[in-house]
Amino acid sequence: MKAVVYEKPFSVTVRDVDDPQIQHPNDVLVRVTSSAICGSDLHMYEGRTAAEPGIVFGHENLGVVEEVGSGVASLSVGDRVVMPFNVACGFCKNCLAGETGFCLTVNPGFAGGAYGYVAMGPYKGGQAERLRVPFADFNCLKLPPGEEFETDFVLLADIFPTGYHGCELAQVSPGETVAVYGAGPVGLMAAYSALLRGAAKVFSVDRVPERLAKAEEIGAIPIDFTKGDPAEQIKEHTNGEGTDKGVDAVGYQAQSHDTSHEEPAIVLNELVETVRATGRLGIPGLYVPSDPGGPDEHAKHGQLLVSIGRMFEKGQKVGTGQCNVKRYNRQLRDMIIARRAKPSFVVSHELPLEDAPQAYEKFDKRIEGYTKVVLHPGHALAA
Repeated sequence: MKAVVYEKPFSVTVRDVDDPQIQHPNDVLVRVTSSAICGSDLHMYEGRTAAEPGIVFGHENLGVVEEVGSGVASLSVGDRVVMPFNVACGFCKNCLAGETGFCLTVNPGFAGGAYGYVAMGPYKGGQAERLRVPFADFNCLKLPPGEEFETDFVLLADIFPTGYHGCELAQVSPGETVAVYGAGPVGLMAAYSALLRGAAKVFSVDRVPERLAKAEEIGAIPIDFTKGDPAEQIKEHTNGEGTDKGVDAVGYQAQSHDTSHEEPAIVLNELVETVRATGRLGIPGLYVPSDPGGPDEHAKHGQLLVSIGRMFEKGQKVGTGQCNVKRYNRQLRDMIIARRAKPSFVVSHELPLEDAPQAYEKFDKRIEGYTKVVLHPGHALAA
């Protein structure tokens, strides 16, 4: 089958790889109809992880079941399904507690597994024509048959639940003010989710005009951090108090205000200043224990200089960690079906699988309006 394969930093290719096979009675094989490129993929694409050449990318996957293992009880050939990026067993201590992003079974020695991602287990990615799904009864979310809502539903694999998770970590409630740092796909989903949860004002902080325009389209207040300290800009809109809640949707590759260099802790520290005393911070933005491209030795080992003293002084609370997608994906699916949510507003390009190398390059450079790319293996639905 054709798949997107990592070659070296800033280079992926589409080439033939072995077809997946049923390896366990609980597996299914899925013919992939949509697989999105994620900002997290760019960390590997840029050589900012320990990813080795040959890894098949893709953890945001949707498709149709083609083959069913003998132990699968709830799925049939022809079912349309979307898979959380988290590979999870459903029966370990963490899964039973709803912490499926930290499954203790699927990746021995590490809490958590994922498709097509470095250090997250042996699971090939879905930027490919087919995908093996383990523990399929647990990991597959059934969707209505057909092609309706395709680009909405594929976002249930990661970014829509992850944006919502950022709001859950921050405990965003109706009537509150919320600052979301980052207006990439996850940041836009976090701002959108804050509005869905009833926030009175949502501020979206970024520097890319297309992203800020998208944020304004959904009702957020755009804040360009290159035009002045974002915390001060937001305080001007909140009578000097700051916001009730804040979400970090940027992570460890955050840019300085003048965009001349990386400052891995700048968003965390800006949030501490932006959120009022006793407010709460949600941090789904990716941070890693090892970053070969970190700007200093501490950053290379995931050690950042965070204003813990100021945070303590303000009595702020913090929630962190990757999203437990299954905690949210069924409810968010039903909101899409009921037309109460349409997350596909972030999708800028739908392309055939063969265009992945160019799509990665343009998405990485934030050019030509590339905000979110959905690949369609087999050219299904390609625009």
